[in-house]
Amino acid sequence: MIFKKSESNPILSPNPANDWENLAVCNPGAWYEDGTFYLLYRAAGNDEDHFIRFGLAESKDGIHFIRTSDMPVFGPSCNGPDMGGVEDARIVKFGTEFYVTYAYRSYPPGRYWTFPHDVVRLPDAGPDAPAVFRENIANSGMALTKDFKTWRRLGRITQSNLDDRDVILFPEKINGKFAMLHRPKEWVGEQYGCLHPAVWITFSDDLMVWNEKSTLLLQGKPGTWEEKVGGSTPPLRTNDGWLLIYHGVEEGGRGYYRVGVALLDLNDPTKILARSENFILEPEHKYEIEGFYNGCVFPTGNVIVDDTLFLYYGAADKYVGLATCSVSQLLEYLKTQKNV
Repeated sequence: MIFKKSESNPILSPNPANDWENLAVCNPGAWYEDGTFYLLYRAAGNDEDHFIRFGLAESKDGIHFIRTSDMPVFGPSCNGPDMGGVEDARIVKFGTEFYVTYAYRSYPPGRYWTFPHDVVRLPDAGPDAPAVFRENIANSGMALTKDFKTWRRLGRITQSNLDDRDVILFPEKINGKFAMLHRPKEWVGEQYGCLHPAVWITFSDDLMVWNEKSTLLLQGKPGTWEEKVGGSTPPLRTNDGWLLIYHGVEEGGRGYYRVGVALLDLNDPTKILARSENFILEPEHKYEIEGFYNGCVFPTGNVIVDDTLFLYYGAADKYVGLATCSVSQLLEYLKTQKNV
């Protein structure tokens, strides 16, 4: 394994002192600036609705984090489209402002780990209600902040009738356009060219308007550890290309979650220069195997400091873990891999 898991794992755990985060703490967005690491983590309390919110933690070494507040820094709106819960932040920065993409629902999902696979609670809705509400479909939205404490919700950036999550922005424009990864769950079958949900890429002149045709970027491989795939963390610019961390799931999405890595062309990220044949991270320890999704490592945040890549991931949908590696060693490894 190129990545080394921290001996301090899990670096964040449920906090019994706060009822909004006493059940699960996982899937953090990450940022590093001016000597400080920030984690915008997903948190849930032990309630039947399973409302999900964001907490904020800071660190000077990237390992030992301190919560900045006993209250969430971002949560469901009172009566808006994301009133059912927010989850899985990904963070980029343009100018002085952070743009955070996140998944949300219009109705709280309930204790999903007690339901059959891919089942969530549904609201009391009539047959003419729009699908996004009637079927409690997960959408993705964008929020703007300068300090992770004061926020402006910008609204939905995905098609409302698609379960389109793992929406991740590239951290800079490419050929004058913004770029975005996404994973529309319904885009499967012969007409889409993939058997299971996959990673798509699209471009835009406006961060809130994504009307250009999407391109299938990365799809799963039948019978492997990555039958179903999705984006994990914001792509990182290197001299060799965009470093893309993604997740793969066996058994069409019902098995273990593992982590893969690919390298995209800097000027045309629709081109995959290299892709690891084998996973680079997998569930191994009790905190990754026993939780609310047993057997899951799910990265959502990454930063590079000098030559070290800090990869932050959700473990078993209950904890936050950290794995690190040398960026130069990871790129050398990728150069031995082909896009297959």
